[in-house]
Amino acid sequence: MLDVLGFEFFRNALIAGVLASIACGIIGTYVVVRRMVSVSGGISHAAFGGIGLGYFLGIDPLLGAAGFTVAAALGVGTLQLRARQQMDTLIGAVWAAGMAIGILFVYLTPGFAPDLFSYLFGNILLVPRGDILLMGILTAVIVAVVAVLYRELQAVTFDPDYAAVMNLPVERLSLLLLVLIALTVVMLIRVVGIILVIALLTLPAAISRLYTARVWTMMLLAVVLGIIFTVAGIALSYVIDVPSGATIVLVSTLAYAGALGAERLREGRGSESAAAASVRR
Repeated sequence: MLDVLGFEFFRNALIAGVLASIACGIIGTYVVVRRMVSVSGGISHAAFGGIGLGYFLGIDPLLGAAGFTVAAALGVGTLQLRARQQMDTLIGAVWAAGMAIGILFVYLTPGFAPDLFSYLFGNILLVPRGDILLMGILTAVIVAVVAVLYRELQAVTFDPDYAAVMNLPVERLSLLLLVLIALTVVMLIRVVGIILVIALLTLPAAISRLYTARVWTMMLLAVVLGIIFTVAGIALSYVIDVPSGATIVLVSTLAYAGALGAERLREGRGSESAAAASVRR
């Protein structure tokens, strides 16, 4: 198994998995705490519009996805904050429109789109060095922004009304958080694909939330779990020769199911102990 580390494509996959896990652990924590999973799903599917636009314009599809996804996130956030539109309606519209625009541009592009399947379902074993550089830049931006605005983002995430009372720019911080989600989604496209993005973005953070209530601890634990899931998924997919993106998501899902089961068992034992103590009294 260790012999495969001599191949550049496998080393690139591990680097991409680590970078994606860092972004997922940080931004996924905000997504889970603020219950923005459905918003993340809508933004991730809207990214397909940017993929199609990138093919049509002859530019890197990931760059097209980055610009299109950020624009979609800002549009959804602005309409929800200023026009007072229902978020679930906006998510449905962005979700469907993004996919439709992507299909339309792919159809209008002359020739054949050879990598389309990998953008939908991911293939971390084929991540080129140029995409790793882009992922590294995006990760650095996400880490820097969260480090500088950690307290402000935490206030907006837990209690927007209190943040407004404290004279924080709640609207701009909320839009910034949506932009960070959009950038994280773009990073995950190459790893697990548009269809499976929401799982890797939320499951490590959801597991970490079962064991800690502190945001920074949740982030750190989610990053570690993300790295474990991606490395395990890559290794398993290589050994049994199955798609890597789906394997990473299944590993994450099984780990989440196991964590939920362990938590339920622990709560059950706690209830039994409390009942026994009450009887003895």
